[in-house]
Amino acid sequence: MSPLRDDVVSVTSRLTTTFWPGVVTLPYVVMGGTDGRFLRKAGIPTYGVQGIFYDAGDMRFHGRDERVGVREFYEGQEFLYRLVKELAARR
Repeated sequence: MSPLRDDVVSVTSRLTTTFWPGVVTLPYVVMGGTDGRFLRKAGIPTYGVQGIFYDAGDMRFHGRDERVGVREFYEGQEFLYRLVKELAARR
């Protein structure tokens, strides 16, 4: 597991509030597979930030009909763009 960095959490939390007021940002560990394990082995901290919301009654992860809503796709794209841009500017 990568160490929890204050800069990553603060920017993620602020952008989450900007995009989706009232949504709380919480760290958690996903028990699935990720390519991040290769980066972590090389000493590069790696974090996964979703930025896409799904209808709780319409989860279709990894199925033949997996999908994301158009609005949710573009929101997630803009959210992740701003997150990377702001974190990169701090380096």
